[in-house]
Amino acid sequence: MKILTLFALLLLTACGFQPVYGVNKYTAIGAETKFRQVALSNIPDREGQFLRNELIDNLYRNGSAEQKTYKLDVAPIKETLRELDITIDSDTTRAQLRLETLITLTNTQTGETLLKRQLQSIASFNVLGSEFTNRISEQSTRENVLKDLARQIELQLSLYFKRTD
Repeated sequence: MKILTLFALLLLTACGFQPVYGVNKYTAIGAETKFRQVALSNIPDREGQFLRNELIDNLYRNGSAEQKTYKLDVAPIKETLRELDITIDSDTTRAQLRLETLITLTNTQTGETLLKRQLQSIASFNVLGSEFTNRISEQSTRENVLKDLARQIELQLSLYFKRTD
């Protein structure tokens, strides 16, 4: 049994997985170094400002580079709010918020489109009797969905940079 366990552990070390972040024997430049070379375009509306600030926090952890090799465009965010659970009295007790956007990464020197992805994030929240509580709950859900979109964008960029190294 011990030999079988040892053999399984040795197989896991040779599985081919490579870390995405950081510099190692497989990657000379980490994704976070490439993130510094990405220029972020403005995103319209309040939600766009929030998303852009999240992206700045996620991508420029070690500061921004002077020379921008890439440009990231994020399309205006499309919001859909659906009522999910409706009672006999026609009152809504649950709602779903969906945010969608399109990201485009281009090379600033050649103008070539390197990456184009349609992204979406969905969350739901309770609808209660208080209007104030509903607004706070909806706003908190919207911010969480925007943070998820920022994480998705960071993931898409890191996977692209990892693939091209």
